[in-house]
Amino acid sequence: MKISCKEASSICDKSQYKEASWWDILKLRIHLSYCKVCRGYSKKNSELTSLCDRAGLTMLSEDDKEKMKQDLEEKL
Repeated sequence: MKISCKEASSICDKSQYKEASWWDILKLRIHLSYCKVCRGYSKKNSELTSLCDRAGLTMLSEDDKEKMKQDLEEKL
């Protein structure tokens, strides 16, 4: 049940976007209970998410992403 710091950071990122399973979240919480470095990463990740939410930042729509991709391909 022990996970690496790399896996913990991946789960932390997934959790931020509500993509982590309950099992992954449980493993992350256990890892955070003994890993100071990952606790710091998790805290900073939460702060960044909070700042983005307060600033009203959103993701690009699929249409915008496609248009940006086409624009880049045309310039190459």
